[in-house]
Amino acid sequence: MEGPTSSRALPILAAAGLMVLGLAMPARALAHAPVRPDPARNPGAVNAEVSQDNIFETICVRGWTRTVRPPEDYTYHLKVRELRDWGYADRETRDYEEDHLIPLELGGSPTSPDNLWPEPWAGEWGARTKDRIENRLHWLVCHGRLSLNEARHAIATDWIAAYREYVGDR
Repeated sequence: MEGPTSSRALPILAAAGLMVLGLAMPARALAHAPVRPDPARNPGAVNAEVSQDNIFETICVRGWTRTVRPPEDYTYHLKVRELRDWGYADRETRDYEEDHLIPLELGGSPTSPDNLWPEPWAGEWGARTKDRIENRLHWLVCHGRLSLNEARHAIATDWIAAYREYVGDR
C-alpha cells in the first residue's frame, strides 16, 4: 500500500510541499544555497524495517541509530561525488555534513542517495539547526504526540517549516 512516506510517494510530497510553500528553487540556486535538498535529487527515503508498529523496538531504543548508520567512508565518497556532480561552488567537504533528509532517528533510509545530501554546517539554517528538529520530532514520535508518518512527512517536505512549527522561530 502506498502511504504518505512510501519511497515512491516522497518525491511527489516533497516537490508538492515546496511548491505550495513557494520554496522551489532552480537547481543552480541550490548549488549555492543548499539548506534544503533539491527534491528532484533528494526526495527522502525510508527504512522499510521501521514502522509505527515497531518504533519501541527500533528508533525509540537508545543507541539504535548506531546499528544502522552507514560507514563514514560511504557517506564521504557520496558527498564528494555530489558536491562535484551538482556543481556546488564550495567543494570543501569539511563545510558539509552528508545528512539524511529523513533522519535515522525517524527511520530514514541509511544509505539511499535519495535520502542523503551535502548539507552545509554554516548559516542560520545549517546542519546543527536541522539536528534540533530531528531530535524534536523523534521525541514527539517516541512520546506518542506525533505519528511516525506525520514526522517523516513534515521533515521531508520542508524541514525549515517543520522547525518553525515544532521548535519555534529562529
